[in-house]
Amino acid sequence: MDDMFKEALELVKAQATVRAMTADEMTNMVSALAKSLQALSQPVAESAGAAPVDAAKADSAKSIREAAVTCLECGKVFKIITAKHLALHGLDADAYREKWGLKKGTPLACKALVRARRKKMKEMQLWERRRSAAGSKPKAAEAAPAALPVPNPANPPKPKAKGRPKKA
Repeated sequence: MDDMFKEALELVKAQATVRAMTADEMTNMVSALAKSLQALSQPVAESAGAAPVDAAKADSAKSIREAAVTCLECGKVFKIITAKHLALHGLDADAYREKWGLKKGTPLACKALVRARRKKMKEMQLWERRRSAAGSKPKAAEAAPAALPVPNPANPPKPKAKGRPKKA
């Protein structure tokens, strides 16, 4: 308790330099901090095996926020957790989700980024372009064979020159 008491005194000293405190406030804060530090330093009982798993799942749900996502392996904050970062931990996206209890389709990006990407994709309407391109392909496929020249095996085409053209 002596070490915890010293640590609590140091913390209260630092707090007293920042704001004005009465003697009663300081003594109450020292005793409360010493008790808290003592409780934190004692090992947790092993009988509460299910509680850490539930806590990890709760943390994983809170790790994806509006403007940032926190890597649950190392605690770093990103806008998106990339495959390159997960490789540093020896994981891929699916293994990371499974390890931390995230649903299979959960994006590993902050909510604002996911929302912006979804909006952009809706504006682009790529599915409409694919439909219109698929509808016009048969016409182009019919005209293409007649327009293509037949290669002559006796006269092979010249290979293209690489690099920039020479100056005149």
